[in-house]
Amino acid sequence: MNSYLQDDLLPKLHDDEEETEKDDAKEDPLSKKMMEYFLESRTILLFEQIEPKVTRRIITQLLFLNAQDPKKEIKMFINSPGGVADDGLAIYDLIKLIDAPVKTIVCGLAASAAAIILVAAKKENRLALPNSRIMIHQPLGGARGSTKDIEISARQIIRLREQLNEILAQETGQPIKQVQEDTNRDYWFTTGEAIKYGMISRQVEKMSAI
Repeated sequence: MNSYLQDDLLPKLHDDEEETEKDDAKEDPLSKKMMEYFLESRTILLFEQIEPKVTRRIITQLLFLNAQDPKKEIKMFINSPGGVADDGLAIYDLIKLIDAPVKTIVCGLAASAAAIILVAAKKENRLALPNSRIMIHQPLGGARGSTKDIEISARQIIRLREQLNEILAQETGQPIKQVQEDTNRDYWFTTGEAIKYGMISRQVEKMSAI
């Protein structure tokens, strides 16, 4: 892989930008080589909290792999507690946008925004390992400022909640009222429960089954 692509396509070992700059020279070459291998094998790893820097990397990888071969499958392994809802929606939209089929596989946790990313794949392409957990809920608010600003933020949170509920209803086949009720609180699924709800299609225990 060309070196100029590595910064955007490969995840960093450190989240802090200053620390990353200092430690780039010390970065484990084996880890870097492994990440290059995963990308070359059309595998994306979402193993972090979802925030703008992670979103940029995931979107860049999706666009890059789609440009390479828009007909060849991309696998995305997910183990994430979630994060910023807008970033989750950005990745969701990108998975829908590209022509390359994406298969999402939960290996651990797919919570909050990560659950939205999970359901971006077609239902038959949504999988989970046996001991995985999935969680959906309403977006969290943290409005500050004047009363007017708080009112505006509250309206946006309500609109975002409706948007996320509509996505979950559409992708799972559940009635919108059921989704609204379930997302009033943290709603947890085991792998088996996620299959019944429509979050995923099946459980996998071997790589050959993926």
